[in-house]
Amino acid sequence: MPIRFSIPLATLGLFLVIGLAAGRRESIGDDKVIKIVSSLPRSGSARGQTDTIVNGIKLAFQEAGGEIELTDPDTKVTTRYKIEYADLDDATAAAGQWTIEQEIANANQARMDPDVMAYIGTYNSGAAKVSMPILNRAHMLMVSPANTAERLTKPMTGERHEPDCYRPTKLVNYIRVVPTDDLQSELSVKWIAELFAEKKKKGRGVQIYIIDDSQTYGQGIANNVEKLSKKYGIEVLGHQSIDDKSQEFSSLMTTIKGLAPDLIYFGGTTQSKAGQLFKDMVKVGMVCPMMGPDGCFEQAMADSASADTFEKAKFYATFGGLPIDALKKIPGRGATFVRSYADTYGKEPGEAYAAYGYECGLVVLEALKQAGKKDRDAIRIAALTKIKNFPGATGPVSFDEQGDTTNQTMSGNVVVVKTNEKGERKAEFEFVKPLKK
Repeated sequence: MPIRFSIPLATLGLFLVIGLAAGRRESIGDDKVIKIVSSLPRSGSARGQTDTIVNGIKLAFQEAGGEIELTDPDTKVTTRYKIEYADLDDATAAAGQWTIEQEIANANQARMDPDVMAYIGTYNSGAAKVSMPILNRAHMLMVSPANTAERLTKPMTGERHEPDCYRPTKLVNYIRVVPTDDLQSELSVKWIAELFAEKKKKGRGVQIYIIDDSQTYGQGIANNVEKLSKKYGIEVLGHQSIDDKSQEFSSLMTTIKGLAPDLIYFGGTTQSKAGQLFKDMVKVGMVCPMMGPDGCFEQAMADSASADTFEKAKFYATFGGLPIDALKKIPGRGATFVRSYADTYGKEPGEAYAAYGYECGLVVLEALKQAGKKDRDAIRIAALTKIKNFPGATGPVSFDEQGDTTNQTMSGNVVVVKTNEKGERKAEFEFVKPLKK
């Protein structure tokens, strides 16, 4: 999922030293309370997505009755705990997105509170880079509903010191319930090849142009798409990074138009100008499709351009899992989740990551039960070693030794324009097909 992070590791280290040095005073916990916090961008354009994630988390805890009974495997003593959940914002209204300072503050708030046993977050993979080392030192379980950058967990996929720099204790405390970008990149390229299969049958090559937002998530997935294109017989005409602070990209699109690509791939997010790029593409007279990763798969992206714009050209997006419309048609916990969400909140979740918020809540509860005690290290270990094929909302949940989910389901989606009963036209994403290797 989206990353906004480009500062050097040395600078990051300075921020973390400042963060860890702040407020070392220990406090006494409540022996009848277990606290869970989430850290997500609750301000800015990601709010629509994170509202549903938070609702999913709350639903998991509500279904548990707001409490949990744990039996210590060593003492056999059973204790009932009240579950308290805190919804923390790692964004600011001024920035309109997550900030380093706010994520550090959230991680330290959790670390310093002896009752906090798990941290659900982050939404942006760049934010995870900030909080992972802080929480790792605290041996606190961190569960992400949306981070997809492979460098957070997989050696040899990022800089030389990654992911070890996020694990100062050399222990793994970070897990995620979504597939990583290496899988998403390959399935995106494979899907592009499938979209132009008829052209290839006629002996004509498929050509794409790649744009990225200069950020770790977007640039990383765009680089992967470029590397994998040759494997699927796709020619890359060019690859350009943009400054997402720019207000428009008409000149870039005019240049790309002259190359006549079959598709433009954007490595980035709604927040890093996916909508503006799409509008400017159509504005200069290009009608080829554009594709983006899961960072673009949100209603805010469909709302960023007019219905007329989406009728002139297609916008495709991949997603790590099945969207809500597909999930509710599959018998099991996923369909049950959609119904429970609608019963609780008065409508179905409007964003696909709601299911992963719910999944995170379920995983935390299961880790607590498997640990059997209010102990950060025991909970961390239980999550990594004792959650095997747990029946989650998005499918069976297990984690490998690096903390990555073994669930590899992904989907392809497209923006379509629909007319409601009032005759109003609205653009929204529609499920196209599951994507598999």
